[in-house]
Amino acid sequence: MSDWTADEMMAVEAARRLRDGDVCFVGIGLPSLAANLARRTHAPGCVLVYESGTIGAKPAALPLSIGDGELAETADTVVSVPEMFAYWLQGGRIDVGFLGAAQIDRHGNLNSTVIGPYDSPAVRLPGGGGAPEIALGVRDVFVMLRHSRRAFVPMLDFTTSLGSDVRVVVTDLGILEPVDGELTLVAVHPGVGVEAARAATGWELRVAADVRVTEPPTPDELTALRSLRTKGGPA
Repeated sequence: MSDWTADEMMAVEAARRLRDGDVCFVGIGLPSLAANLARRTHAPGCVLVYESGTIGAKPAALPLSIGDGELAETADTVVSVPEMFAYWLQGGRIDVGFLGAAQIDRHGNLNSTVIGPYDSPAVRLPGGGGAPEIALGVRDVFVMLRHSRRAFVPMLDFTTSLGSDVRVVVTDLGILEPVDGELTLVAVHPGVGVEAARAATGWELRVAADVRVTEPPTPDELTALRSLRTKGGPA
């Protein structure tokens, strides 16, 4: 039995991929956890940008939403949403954008709009929001998604965001990266086998010849992560 959860492994592995000085468009939940962990450990100069217009936010605990007051209180500056998208995002000033979705296909395209036919869906999802613009406006897209056949599908019910700039997909089972335009399993987390990732994928998953095992979270990473989640209290 490991000393960490699957979500903690995802957050740690995503955080490790951020570089000091990266400007990151951050979402709520696991992306926020990963980006704030990076800022607290190896990348203190990482600039966190939230969709509400806060630039350089430094929250002491995970924000409840993009409208959390602590984001504005700790930010270097706050701009309007139109300026955020027109100047920062479309101007090519964001290095990394985090995205999630209900579905992903083998090319990294994402669906966060509907499950089932668009006109009469089984589930109507929150929609794209700024995701389509983020997917095309940042240098690298990081996708964080729990690995299951329901999410990793051979064909999307609806294409919300294009996967052309997806550089990595971090799941609770491992890491996928695009190779010749197709997501390929390049690593599995400790205790996870390649066959488990194949079984959780709705298409015939391409697997790298030299699949590695990700490094377990270090004590320092877990301490920083859990302190952030619990406002500095015990894990």
